[in-house]
This record gives sequence, C-alpha cells and structure tokens, in this order.
Amino acid sequence: MQPESASGPDATQRPGSEERPVRVAIIGSGPSGFYAAGALLKADPVVEVDVFDRLPTPFGLVRGGVAPDHQKIKNVIRVYNKTAEHERFRFLGNVMVGRDLSVDDLLRHYDQIVYAVGNESDRSMNVPGEELEGVHSATEFVGWYNGHPDFQDRSFALDRARRVAVVGNGNVAMDVARVLSQDLDVLAETDITDGALDALRASTIEEIVILGRRGPAQAAFSPKEIKELGELEHAELVVEPAEARLDPLSAEWLESAAPSARKNVEYLLEKSAETPSGSPAKRRICCRFLVSPTEFLGEGGKLTAVRIERNELTADRDGTPRPRGTGEHETLEVDLVFKAVGYRGVPLQGVPFHERWGIFPNDEGRITDGPGGPVVPRQYVVGWAKRGPSGLIGTNGPDSQATVAKMLEDVPALGEGAPEPSREAVDALLSRRGVDVVTFEDWQRLDEDELARGSERGKVRDKYLSVDEMVEAVRRLRSQAGVA
Repeated sequence: MQPESASGPDATQRPGSEERPVRVAIIGSGPSGFYAAGALLKADPVVEVDVFDRLPTPFGLVRGGVAPDHQKIKNVIRVYNKTAEHERFRFLGNVMVGRDLSVDDLLRHYDQIVYAVGNESDRSMNVPGEELEGVHSATEFVGWYNGHPDFQDRSFALDRARRVAVVGNGNVAMDVARVLSQDLDVLAETDITDGALDALRASTIEEIVILGRRGPAQAAFSPKEIKELGELEHAELVVEPAEARLDPLSAEWLESAAPSARKNVEYLLEKSAETPSGSPAKRRICCRFLVSPTEFLGEGGKLTAVRIERNELTADRDGTPRPRGTGEHETLEVDLVFKAVGYRGVPLQGVPFHERWGIFPNDEGRITDGPGGPVVPRQYVVGWAKRGPSGLIGTNGPDSQATVAKMLEDVPALGEGAPEPSREAVDALLSRRGVDVVTFEDWQRLDEDELARGSERGKVRDKYLSVDEMVEAVRRLRSQAGVA
C-alpha cells in the first residue's frame, strides 16, 4: 500500500491544516498572553486562539498595573488590538479557570494550553510585625488606585500618616512614591479612581522614605523612573551624600554593569550634591540604600515604626555584589509601609506549581511535573508565571515567542484532535454552566463607554470598578447595539 501524500485526505485532518487548525487556549490576557497569541496566529501551521480571562476586561497589568500618570505606556494596547482583529482570535472574558472551566475541560477541547496568568500575589518579607495594621503590599495599593476589581475594598490611612516607608527600589516602588506625591491636578485627568483621588487629596503625608537593601549601583529602578521623582512639582528628592557614595566593590562592578546602572548612579550623585530646600510646601522623598527592615513595630495592633538593619555588600562567586546584614540597627518611626518587594504567582488547580519560586515549573516554556521533572504534554507557560516577576512589558514579547517556538515543535506529535475540538463545543459548555462570556466586541463597547464617561468629566477614562458593574454594563451596551 502506498502512503498517503501530504496533500491527501488524511493531511486535511492533521492538526495545523485550514480544515483542522491547531486549537490553543491561552489563560490570561495580559501582555504575555497577547504576545503569545500574536506569534501563534502568524505561524505555519494554521492556529486558532481562544484567550480566556477571569475579568471581563483584557490587557492585564497594562490596565490594572501601569500607573495612571504613565498613560503613554498603555499605548502598547494598540498592538494587542491588532492581534484581536485576526479572524482566528477570540477573547472569552469573565471566564475563570478553576471555577467555570477546569484544566481537564480545556484539555478535552484544545490541542495546547498556554498559562499566561502572571504573578497575581505579592511576596512575603517574612518579617515580624508584617500583619500589623498599616503594613500594606504595593500590589494592593497599585490595584486600588488603578481600579482593579480585586482591590476596591481596600483602604489606606493616608489622612493619618506623616511618614511613609516604601520597601524596595524597583519601578513599582517608584510608582508608589510618585503617586503619593504627584500633583493632584495631573492625576485628576488620568484614569485613577475617584476613591483613590479623594484619599490622596486628604493625605497628610510629609515624608516618604524609600528603603533599598542594596546599594545605589544595584538599584532596580530605571533612570526614567528615578528622574521623574526628582522632577515632581510638589515634592523634592533627597539623597544623602553618604547614601549615594559607592563602596569599592560597587565601583568595580559598575564598570561592566548595564548603562542604566551607571545613569542611576550619576543621577543620585547629582541629587546628593544638592542642598534640600526644606520647604514645608513640598514632601520629602528620601532614598535610602543598604538597609533592610528586620521588624515592623506597633502598639495596639497598629504600625508605629520599622526597625532596619544596615547592610554591606559582599561579592558572590561570580563577583555580583550581594547585601549582608552588619548587625547595626536603627528605628524609623513611620505611619504606613508599602512593601514593593516583588510579585508572586498563585497555584492553578490541575497545574504543577513551584511553591518556593512562585512559578509554574517549566523547561523553556513546556510545563514540567516539578523542577527537572518530565514534561507535561500539551501545556505551556509564558511571562511572569514562567520566569518570575522580571522585565518590562516588552520583555514578554521575546519570552512568549520562545515558548511558541516550542509549541510549534510539538505540533507534529499531536493526535488528530481533541474529543470535542470545535469552538461551538466550548461555547455550549460555558452556556450550560451559566457563564456570561464577554467577547472582544463586548469589551470594545465597554471601552468606548468608559472613555466617554471619562471625557464628560475631563478624565482619560472612568473605569467600572467591579465585575458585576462591568457585566451589567456589557449587557446594557449589547442591548443598545441590538446584539442578542
């Protein structure tokens, strides 16, 4: 018997043909999810992509994490909108894996699954007193002022605080310090929530102290972010000369470090040479380096101070400077603390999870059954859930493309199809379970509505703040558009 030719009837049923596309489910619609979708839709073989999100709104941290006074960064959404226009792309919002669909459901309906769920929690510092009232994560603060539905029940006593400590010296720490100090007229024109703006108007904060455990040369913030702090109209950035001065190890390390590190050091040295104005009309933002909180102190369950230890830098095996405690302590009286020490992934039922690292264990994007374990067939991961919370929005592009390359390598090993490989089967399953799926067309109407609401009030956008409000608005807008 002669083998079937590549153009024979069996070839049309092979996953990757026009008649039988490779069907991929992407869980999460943030940057890494959209970059993965874009790479898959440009690929050969033919791929259909369904992107699921537990929220009715797409774009992940671009919508819920980028600071409101950084609107230009959100322009990357235009790239994602182009991907969403593809005829083989679908967005299924308001669908939560683990509640509305299980991983087993997805495996029955899709050839491959990509987890693009990011890091939705924050890292614990494991410091005594972390549970005190007044100690908050940057994750919840950022989500609160950005209108993320998960954090709208939070409250922050900005009207009873004089000094605030921000732990960490990455870009999230810079965002927190800047939003706390930003010109309120500037913020009023953004998409910040009304509740957050009202709280900032009532703020009594006089000083913000940023605590970095490493030295100025190893600071994780970008040159742009630290300069923005120094250019605020109603605040002044203060850097003590002793804090900006480099130790010999850092000076040597800086010679081969990234240009951004050298720019940071130059700017910090420049600011340290300035004499603080001491103006009572301006908040002080103090950059501290080589200090680590060792205990949060309180009275009656409320934060009153943070005990910090002075660090020194020592070289590890590859010469990288690492902080080490010296045993020298000081106590800093504070009214609030915001911990910006990194994000952390959360487990997803049915998917291997590395508890200590807070990621899905993987081999170059292929999910594995634990670190170094065997590959789990047909399941993949991208973004922070793959590598941890590192890099900027654009970093997720090459990262997602690398995982997609592995997915495409695995296509020839796929069978002729999942038991229920049609999109209609997924839709029917969700309908039977009473899930009100939000499509991308639904989102586009909601997007226009939020923009119109904001325009009426002189803002960029006026966001809906709860899932129930969003779904109700989607139904109303469908009815107005004559969509069933």
